[in-house]
Parts: sequence; C-alpha cells; structure tokens
Amino acid sequence: MAGRRVALKAIDWLAFAERVPPNQRSMFNALKTRSDAIAAKLSALPETPAAIDWSYYKTAVAKAGMVDDFEKKFKALQIPEPIDTQTSAINAQEAEASKSALAYIEESKARVSEYEQRLEQLKSMIPFDQMTIEDLNQAFPETKLDKAKYPWWPHKPIADL
Repeated sequence: MAGRRVALKAIDWLAFAERVPPNQRSMFNALKTRSDAIAAKLSALPETPAAIDWSYYKTAVAKAGMVDDFEKKFKALQIPEPIDTQTSAINAQEAEASKSALAYIEESKARVSEYEQRLEQLKSMIPFDQMTIEDLNQAFPETKLDKAKYPWWPHKPIADL
C-alpha cells in the first residue's frame, strides 16, 4: 500500500522545530497537528484491504452474471502507483548543497585564520597616538601618499581652483 510506505518515512520534528522562526510557529504547529492526524488515520488502516466475499454477492444479487462480471473486472483492475521521479533530483541537490556548504566552511576557516593573523598584527603594533607618519606608512602601506601622482598634496593645483 502506497500510503503505508509514505507513513513509514519519519520526520525529525525536533530538528524541524529548531529551524522554524518564532513568527511561523503557529503554522508549524498546524502542520504537525495535520501530519499527526493523517499518520494516525494511515496507521489505523489495515495493511491489506478486506477481501470481497463474492459468493455472498452472487446469492444476494438477483441479476445473473452481474457479480461474475464485476469480479472479473475487479481482478483485472490495476491501479498504477505514482512513480517517484523527484527523490533522485532532491538527493542530487542535497549532495550539491552539502559540497557547497563544505567548501564555504573551508573558505570561512581560511578567512578566520587570515583575520586572526591580521588581529595579531594590530595588537602587536604601537598605539596610534604614539605613531609617526613613517610608522603609519609602514603599518598601513595603502595610506602612503604617492608624491609622484599627487606632488601638490595637501594643496589643490592652480588649474583646479
């Protein structure tokens, strides 16, 4: 029974609840209540449907051959179960997301170590109020003035006035 197989897939409600934002808690509770109700209905159903007593219907139905025709059609009836086409795609997406998450974690660890090194440099340098211009240029080379490009700094050239 397809419903039985669906009911067997367990949901980790505690892990799910941890990821639900507080403003969506009521929707989560409604979903869990509905899911529990459906699971209870499915578990109450028997594993196989009750067998049809064709002999009883043959004696109870007045028209001859009608029950035999129904029985033959019932036994020939094949109800197709839906084919699961999305699980493989979902698993592939999950694997891809896992790989990208691991790559992001590795990049983050590299950034953290880089930032820690930079923090150690900042902690080991002399305080700003005791620095000279040369100390500042040595500690922060990007702040060094380019005298070849801006020879008139801090003044504006006459052409710009």
